[in-house]
Amino acid sequence: MITKTIDEVAFDLKEDFDFTFLSEYGRVFAVFDQQDSGNLCFGVQGRDKKLFLKLAGAATMLSNVSAEEAIARLKSTIRIYEHLSHPSLIQIHQHKEIAGGYLTVFDWFDGECMGRQYQSYDRFIALPVEDKLRIFETILNFHEHVHACGYIALDFYDGSIMYDFQSKHTMLCDIEFYRPMPVMNTMGRMWGSSRYMSPEELQLGAQIDERSNVFVMGATAFQLFGGGVDRSIEKWEAGERLHAIASKAVQLEKNERYPSIGELHEAWTAAVNER
Repeated sequence: MITKTIDEVAFDLKEDFDFTFLSEYGRVFAVFDQQDSGNLCFGVQGRDKKLFLKLAGAATMLSNVSAEEAIARLKSTIRIYEHLSHPSLIQIHQHKEIAGGYLTVFDWFDGECMGRQYQSYDRFIALPVEDKLRIFETILNFHEHVHACGYIALDFYDGSIMYDFQSKHTMLCDIEFYRPMPVMNTMGRMWGSSRYMSPEELQLGAQIDERSNVFVMGATAFQLFGGGVDRSIEKWEAGERLHAIASKAVQLEKNERYPSIGELHEAWTAAVNER
């Protein structure tokens, strides 16, 4: 292990890496090095605005893939961000080869990542129900857009959510594994957090479709509003009707779920409006 310090921000790597390219973007004020994806991310203060840089190729401490695989994955995400461009998705501006790796450059969002590996997670989960309803609305809106664009969401979890506690604004990120339809499970256990995954994402040969993503949205609701994998009403904090809707979304049998995210969203909105 080695410790690198750039602009007074320190982080650890398995091996050294040349970060001289960072100086052309500005001064580093934050580093995000706890991902297992093989990506290393930086917050950089440029001349006119802040940027978010995502780098593949450096040997991060928690990486479970080779540098080559991380680079290939990051390159494959470019068209995904371009195809799924949306006001609630961080905007990509540039991507290019660098020495030993590949770099993508995004707008900076003044929020915190809500993944369980970050200190902000507990504060996020403790937000008032009304705030979490707005967050979930953003998530549903974006994923309706995803399906309208002909894509399936894969590996969505709380680490894909960024939240600004001051402005109460939500942005989404880390959509690297989203794929154009149709999607078949060729792996057995697919990528992702088991807290969010549909049964089909664990079953070799299963089709991953919109009903699968309905399950993901329902699982997201349980992570936000109480219970997580314990989906009992006793753990839920958003009322019986919304619990019933989320419960329908996470039925193990596909045909017992809502047929589309749009129908789930419609039912959810009606129940929220009657609270």
